[in-house]
Amino acid sequence: MLPLLEAGTSLIENAVERVVEGSLTSTVLVTSAFILSVAYFSKMTLKQTENQKGVKYPPYIYSSIPFLGHAIAFGRSPIEFLENAYCKYGPVFSFTMVGKTFTYLLGSDQAALLFNSKNEDLNAEDVYSRLTTPVFGKGVAYDVPNPIFLEQKKMLKTGLNIAQFKQYISLIEGETHEYFKRWGDSGVKNLFEALSELIILTASSCLHGKEIRNLLNEQIAQLYADLDGGFTHAAWLLPGWLPLPSFRRRDRAHREIKNIFFKVIQKRRGSSEKENDILQTLLEATYKDGTPLTDDEIAGLLIGLLLAGQHTSSTTSAWMGFFLAKDKELQERCYAEQKTVCGEDLPPLHYDQLKDMNLLDRCLKETLRLRPPIMTMMRMARTPQTVAGYTIPPGHQVCVSPTINHRLQDTWTNRLDFNPDRFLQDNPAALQKFAFVPFGAGRHRCIGENFAFVQIKTIWSTLIRLYEFDLVDGYFPTINYTTMIHTPNNPVINYKRRIQ
Repeated sequence: MLPLLEAGTSLIENAVERVVEGSLTSTVLVTSAFILSVAYFSKMTLKQTENQKGVKYPPYIYSSIPFLGHAIAFGRSPIEFLENAYCKYGPVFSFTMVGKTFTYLLGSDQAALLFNSKNEDLNAEDVYSRLTTPVFGKGVAYDVPNPIFLEQKKMLKTGLNIAQFKQYISLIEGETHEYFKRWGDSGVKNLFEALSELIILTASSCLHGKEIRNLLNEQIAQLYADLDGGFTHAAWLLPGWLPLPSFRRRDRAHREIKNIFFKVIQKRRGSSEKENDILQTLLEATYKDGTPLTDDEIAGLLIGLLLAGQHTSSTTSAWMGFFLAKDKELQERCYAEQKTVCGEDLPPLHYDQLKDMNLLDRCLKETLRLRPPIMTMMRMARTPQTVAGYTIPPGHQVCVSPTINHRLQDTWTNRLDFNPDRFLQDNPAALQKFAFVPFGAGRHRCIGENFAFVQIKTIWSTLIRLYEFDLVDGYFPTINYTTMIHTPNNPVINYKRRIQ
């Protein structure tokens, strides 16, 4: 989440920008460190005073480094840091990073506090708005009061239904075939890069409508990439007005993409024909008081719909590919399932067949268990919260880690093994409500979960039919902790076209 030392270099694409942005970042951080270290020691003094009143706070992991606290150790290996803390302090503990206090709730019982919470108690906007608002725009998502955001989510969810999914299958399958024509019959390719591009194409084709999808060329793809560059550690840590090159690229891309969307929206509004897509859903949607969405709100929601799921789906798709490449027997079982469910001649996919691909479904779930794309879900405590006999004071960032919950040794059998068949039996995912939470849970569950399953299962059904995959010289990618989504390092894969 906050690998501070690497954050500056991960933002810039060329050496000149790295120097400029690195120096600006360093200046801000040094100044902030000096100012906030004073606040840090004041907070510790206040904390000691409060403890004397008899309030039982979560165990606190002390650091001798003011302001930074445990940022370096956490950034270097967050999973190891949290697992060690769990073993030493139990399922609830607090520590400081970059002047902020984080309280983690590990395990199903403790995670219930966050997933069942009301937004006025554990607040999402306080954590995420500085990341999402420059990317999505004003007036949507975490830039509006939670009741309005809930209405906006309901509008989007209306368009993410089974009737829509049934027509999406052929679109995703067609996009996948078209994209992988460039791969040829065999070779070594960057799987994560390919799937990142494909996820954008398929998501735009399904969610944005044909007008916006037809505009997707290399120039537009670069704008998406620049906008996507707003989801960084520095964007979360530093003020958005700083003249950093990545911030300027992000803001320019936001303006240009919005202008493109405005033209499409206005053209659709003036058309007598109605399309069956999310854009049409938003054009016809109204708030509870009858107010329709503005063009600016529609454009912002379209951007959010695309980019909010792009990281997670592309990362999950890539990790799933490497797990299948590592286990050739499992890969062939998935290929056999395609023939069993769809027929020996492997005709085009349809929705009911996709639902019956139980082994592929279990492979996806097991990938999400071992490599959930979001390592930490956060809320800001606005009111005192009680959990496991401890009181979490206002101002703490309350966190649940799907990554840790999915691999707790006292919850999961053979926790580090990739075993899709564990989902055949009763397992913690079924028996404990918050043991398996790749898409969140409760009132905070991701509305894009069902679409993600349709998208990823369709892409991998197509790829399994097209190719056999192998690891390159036995290399299985390590985890890149320097990005906010834990992507695979050096994600190259060996492929060979199947002989049909």
